[in-house]
Amino acid sequence: MYSERLQILISKEQRRRLEAEAGRRKASVASVIRDAVDAELGRGSREDRLRAVAEIAKIKGVPFLPPDELRKAIDEARAEGIDRGFPRSPAG
Repeated sequence: MYSERLQILISKEQRRRLEAEAGRRKASVASVIRDAVDAELGRGSREDRLRAVAEIAKIKGVPFLPPDELRKAIDEARAEGIDRGFPRSPAG
């Protein structure tokens, strides 16, 4: 899946923070770095994101929830899943 290799030098403190975050997420340091790059630089162009929003808006018959209600529904579903013995998400 990944084909490009990148080598960087970081401080001991940066490494400590990366390893702590990776441990918190139960993920690799590399995945934390990839997520940080995506968060900082984005995953696609603005045009790509606008096109995706337009395509989603064309979908008919699917209920729409405003962001706050959607977050609440997701949190409730996660809580129910935890009650059933499913693991928490990395962010939860």
